[in-house]
Amino acid sequence: MQALLHTAIRAAHEAGRAILDIYHSGDFDVTVKGDDSPLTRADLASHDIIERHLQDTGIPVLSEEGRDMPFSERASWSELWVVDPIDGTKEFIKRNGEFTVNIALVRDGLPLIGVILVPVTGALYFSSDRGGFKVEVDMGADRIPESAIEHALELPLPTGDRPYTVVASRSHLSPETEAFIEELRTAHGEVATMSRGSSLKLCMVAEGLADCYPRFAPTMEWDTAAGQAICMAAGLDVIDQDTGSTMQYNRENLLNAWFLVK
Repeated sequence: MQALLHTAIRAAHEAGRAILDIYHSGDFDVTVKGDDSPLTRADLASHDIIERHLQDTGIPVLSEEGRDMPFSERASWSELWVVDPIDGTKEFIKRNGEFTVNIALVRDGLPLIGVILVPVTGALYFSSDRGGFKVEVDMGADRIPESAIEHALELPLPTGDRPYTVVASRSHLSPETEAFIEELRTAHGEVATMSRGSSLKLCMVAEGLADCYPRFAPTMEWDTAAGQAICMAAGLDVIDQDTGSTMQYNRENLLNAWFLVK
């Protein structure tokens, strides 16, 4: 597992460096996919780099920017990588820095390894069999020393006194989410809200900066798998609203149900 974790971290770091080169160039070459979501040359560059690293593991890769894989092909996979080369492409285009690289290893429906890199800040979140962790990495370096990973801080990190805090999507704040927050105010009194893009919302709950993340709008498996692995390693759960249980992966329908992280 440690070897697979380090492979995923190396893939995310190299992809993050390529993304930053394009981010700073301003030449994004934006197109629109069939589902009306944006695609940039940074998404494709990141996908190619990650796929090159992960193919050496012999474990199949399910990526947002990879080829469409029918369930008849995936159904026999007990283990797979689930990848979002850039989670938060809209945030990338807006140049607000709130986008991530997501890589997860799923085994028997549950994400065991999660790696989330924030290229603009160098924040790296990851999970292992020892827990969830965060470390700041040098995006200017060719590689991350393994010693840096060994000295990562365990999640959740200590925080001071604060009100009950909900983190929500910057781009997809639904009426149902607003109603849920009002219910929390009835239960907890003061409730603070924070908005973030991409999988940063899951990271904030894992880090201890927020108490929950309600997502009552569409997401896909590659949006959440890495973040779920990190949250679960930090002692949290990602609850599928349809089943009332921990969200499972490599389903026939890759569209997630609404969920709650807490």
